[in-house]
Amino acid sequence: MIAVVAGATRGTGRGIAVALGEAGATVYCTGRSTREARSELNRPETIEETAELVTAAGGTGVPVRTDHLDPDQVADLAARVRSEQGRLDVLVNDVWGADPLWEWDTPVWKHDLAKGLRLLRLAVDTHLITGRHLFPLLIEHEGGLVVEVTDGTREFNETRYRENVYYDLAKTSVNRLAFAWSHELRPYGGTAVAVTPGFLRSEAMLDNFGVSEDNWREAEADPTWMVSETPLYTGRGVAALARDPDRRRWTGRSVTSGDLAAAYGVTDADGSRPQVWRYITEVREKGGEAGWQDYR
Repeated sequence: MIAVVAGATRGTGRGIAVALGEAGATVYCTGRSTREARSELNRPETIEETAELVTAAGGTGVPVRTDHLDPDQVADLAARVRSEQGRLDVLVNDVWGADPLWEWDTPVWKHDLAKGLRLLRLAVDTHLITGRHLFPLLIEHEGGLVVEVTDGTREFNETRYRENVYYDLAKTSVNRLAFAWSHELRPYGGTAVAVTPGFLRSEAMLDNFGVSEDNWREAEADPTWMVSETPLYTGRGVAALARDPDRRRWTGRSVTSGDLAAAYGVTDADGSRPQVWRYITEVREKGGEAGWQDYR
């Protein structure tokens, strides 16, 4: 299996890359943060580290520094995959990197315009540019898979306003992209799915709460945190989807990490199956009495 994970530096992208490595895939891990230079996020994680984790998991990790807003760089990435592998089986669009740009609960007339537009470029334009240059390789062999990573399923986001207009548009757009890709890939036997993690224990989120993966339960957070998940949880669901010969039944859908885990029987790193989106809709939003223990 040959895969490209666009935005594999950290978080969900890294988790998906590693899980594909567990499945024995060759994974091109792209992003802007390397050991020589960091992106504006100024985080310590690098694509080289992700590639090493992929290899340690049983696959072959290949780090390729790529700015997915630069069409020439993405075209070069596609040419390299074609030259070295001759095919592409899985494309994961996980590029984001816009956390510092969005202002919570801020109306559009107060939100910094330049930051908002930059957020949309990082969240949407990167995915379009990546699709434009990698789809020609993906469709050369029947059965290609595209995974669009977002926050909130289409059903969830349609009835809730997501923090501010820029974030709302970004996450709604990525869900729609998977639906659009499903139509464009259908004549080639391709599958496109939007996948949303739950409350993610990413590197940045652990830092935010001042904990590590070893003591994450000690964080001072609301009970939803107790139903959080590692990036590997979504990754294992995506890897199972990629191995499923009948995966086309998922095409055009918008699903959660928990949906994939239930369908394929995969678990998080600790053996649990967190269901945070169910917890949010069934308990937190309704003021229910059920404990978080019922949702992991």
